[in-house]
Amino acid sequence: MKVTVQNKKGLSKDLKIFIEKKIIDGHLSERYEEVSKTVQLKGFRPGKVPKEVLKRQFGKAIFGEVLDKVLKETTTKALSDNNIKPAGQPKIDLKTFGEDKDLEYIISVTELPKIDLKPIENIKVDEYEVKIDKKEIDKRIDEIAKNQKNFKENENSIAKNGDLVSFDYKATVEGKEFKGNEGKNTQLELGKDLFIKGFDKQLVGVKKNDEKKILIKLPENFPEKEVANKDAEFGCKILFVKNPEKVSINDEFAKNLGAKDLNDLKLLLEKQINQELKNSLNMLSKKQILDQIEKYKLSEIPQNLIEQEVKIITEGLKEEDIKKKSKEFEKKAIKRIKVGLVLNEFGETNKIKIEENEIQAEIQKQLRMMPGQEKFLMEYYQKNPSAVASLRGNIYEEKMGSKKRRARKKNKKK
Repeated sequence: MKVTVQNKKGLSKDLKIFIEKKIIDGHLSERYEEVSKTVQLKGFRPGKVPKEVLKRQFGKAIFGEVLDKVLKETTTKALSDNNIKPAGQPKIDLKTFGEDKDLEYIISVTELPKIDLKPIENIKVDEYEVKIDKKEIDKRIDEIAKNQKNFKENENSIAKNGDLVSFDYKATVEGKEFKGNEGKNTQLELGKDLFIKGFDKQLVGVKKNDEKKILIKLPENFPEKEVANKDAEFGCKILFVKNPEKVSINDEFAKNLGAKDLNDLKLLLEKQINQELKNSLNMLSKKQILDQIEKYKLSEIPQNLIEQEVKIITEGLKEEDIKKKSKEFEKKAIKRIKVGLVLNEFGETNKIKIEENEIQAEIQKQLRMMPGQEKFLMEYYQKNPSAVASLRGNIYEEKMGSKKRRARKKNKKK
């Protein structure tokens, strides 16, 4: 194979590839031999079909297979041998090809820009030390206790905001019943307005065994479309009124939250707060790294990469909105491509790789942070490759930071 590199404008290059016909003939002979072992033709035993017969029957298809294989192999080798990293799929222009002919073709490729990397230790990142004040742990426990309300029934209590009211109801619209118009033991914490907007207010002042008529307009998004946005009458039978009680912060409280006792709960919360602070500090470090990477100068960024990135950024937006902010989107795309190219070069230079098991471990970590929503989150990652790519980027940046810290410690020892 003979390769001639022709520089064009900027990052564009043409590679002229010449392959002698004897190499093509060799590939064709191998393929005909493979086909002859498996093909079944009337009048011939398997493996005994003459090449001329195969050529008549399958000549065009076999040549197409061989040509495709040779083009893929030689294109990859030509780019690799000449240290050319393509920014997108190269274009191939066949000049001469065919059986009993030399193969000559031209690869037109846009090359990724060369990046002059500074040593990784030159990137400055602030160092932080996490110290947790015991008051922060107590504060977190108090916040949990406020959200873990206990309610105690009071026979004579008159409902007010903050109380829990339980009731049965039957609703009608224009005097007629509708699907889903009945409810049993419906419980509302007054003041939160989580049922139908304005419903809570009309329950203020009720007490156990009261019967209360509530007139209210059903919302536009009401499940039963035929009565949505219409006035309804709810006949409510009050079952009980419960008053909120202050939660006692003790071992029993801790056990209800899955801890062994109160001390164990404090240790668990200390670890949680510690991890939250570390995550926040890691985000600061990553931002510092990315801010410095953005200052790297690139001679040129391939236009096809910019166009691809703009498509990703503007996915789902209306065409008129994209046109209005085209410059803004292009600027954002260039920034993201630049950071990506530099990070990739850093990774290759410092042999930073992301393994599949690391991505799966990160997904499992995300699942543990959202108890009860594991199935939803797993489906989200399965259906959104961009979300997985984001996790890959997070792992990559974390490894970059670790590499940086190790380099700094090594320099200090010297």
